Amino acid sequence: MELFWYIVLMTMLTIYVILDGYDFGAGIIHLFFAKTEKDKKAITNAIGPFWDANEVWLIASGGVLFFAFPTLYASSFSGFYLPLIMILWLLIFRAIGLELRGQIHNKMWEVIWDKAFGISSLLLALFFGIALGNVVRGVNLGMVTNGVSAHEPHYFFLPLWNASFSPHAEHLGIIDWFTLLLGVIGVVALTIHGANWIIFKTNSDLNEKLKKVVFNLNILLSVLVIISLFIWHVIEPKPFHNFIDNPWLWIFPIITFTGLFGLFKVKTFKKHGVGFLFSSLFLFGGLTSTVASIFPKVLPSTNSINPDLTLYNVAAHEYGLSVGVYWFVIAALLVGVYMFVQYRVFSGKMDDVGYGEH
Repeated sequence: MELFWYIVLMTMLTIYVILDGYDFGAGIIHLFFAKTEKDKKAITNAIGPFWDANEVWLIASGGVLFFAFPTLYASSFSGFYLPLIMILWLLIFRAIGLELRGQIHNKMWEVIWDKAFGISSLLLALFFGIALGNVVRGVNLGMVTNGVSAHEPHYFFLPLWNASFSPHAEHLGIIDWFTLLLGVIGVVALTIHGANWIIFKTNSDLNEKLKKVVFNLNILLSVLVIISLFIWHVIEPKPFHNFIDNPWLWIFPIITFTGLFGLFKVKTFKKHGVGFLFSSLFLFGGLTSTVASIFPKVLPSTNSINPDLTLYNVAAHEYGLSVGVYWFVIAALLVGVYMFVQYRVFSGKMDDVGYGEH
């Protein structure tokens, strides 16, 4: 049952990144490329009916984490308390930036909330990339100092950064040069993803420009991905051992690079949704490849005193996990119906939706 709920949790988080990821990317495009009121409205129209429903996947993932893996929930929400609070505030400012912008037709008012929406989206993309870097790198479980564990084996706490800014320090920070690299990859990847969504859902004057932006950013993304693969050896001496032991797992890196290479042809796509498909493949493949590489770990330990947190030593009791399956099936059916209706109602271009206008 642990494996079933692990797959459920990872699936929900992946759906969240793909769906809310295009919202973050749209916000970054809004911040840097939307110069006219017409462009800004096109971007908010493209995500307007979807962004709040997309965020529910994050809340639902937290619920599954609490239910199925309570030890991991307690450990991570304690250890990552500071960045989680920051992410919460960024989510709030992004939301109110969208909702309050159109309440008053005043230039200063609109600029303030435009910046709130764009900067929050940028920082959220950065922080979620950094979060992935922390999971890959691991944390100092038990707060071990000089070979002595100061706390319970699953406890840790991280400041935003440490003095050395190094992923090899005994006392780690949230941000170091490795996690920051993954954060930058997150920003670039989600900017591409958001641009593809805008191209897919609007007939904006920005679209031709955004195709060039996607192509140029994809060059940068490719370089960063290659660099990250080499640097991974610095963090984990045998990063591909699961792929060597289980060759079928190579399907996930293949999906990643299919999405990455496909984006180079964005200027030639006749159907506007193809670019979004390729950026979704890249995000799906990248996340699943990362999960497959550290499996069964869910939070590695950077010391030799306390063991890694795995899906087997952080899971709830077997009985609770079994009973939860029935409720999950009901919830999944309801969510499936809701999403089908939502995306059916708002299919096609969104230029005339008029989101946030009062």
